[in-house]
Amino acid sequence: MDFNQKTGCLKLGARLDAGEVSALWSAVGGRVRHVDASPLETCDGAGLALIWYVQKGGATVTGLRPEIAALLRPFDHLPVDPADAPPRDNSLFGQLGRAASQIWNDTRDQVAFIGEFTVTALRCAVSPGQVRWGDMWVIAQRAGVDALIVAGMVSLLTGMIMAFQSSVPLKQFGVDIFVVNLVALAILRELGPIMTAVVLAGRSGSAFAAEIGTMKVNEEIDALVTMGIEPMRFLVVPRVLAGFLVTPVLTVYANFLGVAGGFFVMMALGFPFMALWNQLVSAVGVTDVMTGTIKSFVFGILVAGVGCLRGLQTGTGASAVGVSTTRAVVSGIFLIVLVDAVFAAIFYTIQW
Repeated sequence: MDFNQKTGCLKLGARLDAGEVSALWSAVGGRVRHVDASPLETCDGAGLALIWYVQKGGATVTGLRPEIAALLRPFDHLPVDPADAPPRDNSLFGQLGRAASQIWNDTRDQVAFIGEFTVTALRCAVSPGQVRWGDMWVIAQRAGVDALIVAGMVSLLTGMIMAFQSSVPLKQFGVDIFVVNLVALAILRELGPIMTAVVLAGRSGSAFAAEIGTMKVNEEIDALVTMGIEPMRFLVVPRVLAGFLVTPVLTVYANFLGVAGGFFVMMALGFPFMALWNQLVSAVGVTDVMTGTIKSFVFGILVAGVGCLRGLQTGTGASAVGVSTTRAVVSGIFLIVLVDAVFAAIFYTIQW
């Protein structure tokens, strides 16, 4: 490495690392006018910072290898001094523009994630040995078996509350036996799958985002890529597959307890079990059960997929993991309700 103070020409050596940069940085200052980077073969982050700094100072850099120039390209728009950055536009139009840009970037990331996951899932379907089945079963246990108490209690109490609240107005018309119809159809078609998915979004989806987000902050995902391991196959596929398998099972379990909660209340109000059972059998058909079960498969994919996506989108800083976890829960619940509305329109159209 040679620096001519008279002409301001800096000729780099074959290697530019932190040790050489620390000795060179104060010497070059803002006096560099031209950099000959043709001998440069390897460069670390400190070396990239030096090249970027002299470029921003007005120096010309020639002979830079394309692979090194590609590492500098993402930082072309950054100012040398943060004080030189353009002022933030806090007007209404500026805030709307930033919100629209954020929505666009998030939509683009979601489309890219769906495409990459689809390709990886199809490749794993052709070669099942690529799936980490051991991890998948462990994740399924944490997301499914460990959630039985929470999902069951929520559904049981919901069925009991619905029975209590609906029995009084229906009794005024002498049709309080139809509380069974109300509770069963509401639980089986809508509330059972949705409540189970919401519980999983708050419990498992947030856990997926936190786990992968912590790995992102600790640069463990970068290490996987460096070792040639695909994060999509290594981290995402087992979690999405576990969500796809456990959500329908939890939904059936929650449906049973929700209907049982309605039965408990009605029996406490004096109705015999067989009368309630006959009313249930006459009101509920196979299509009612299948409607909620079909939804649960999609909800499981949504919850696990959104959790993994938000984890992969985790930024840097102490609060990054918390932000990703919050976004995973909010996005998961929103998509659950949105997809449920789409299912409602579809089932109404085909007259299920």
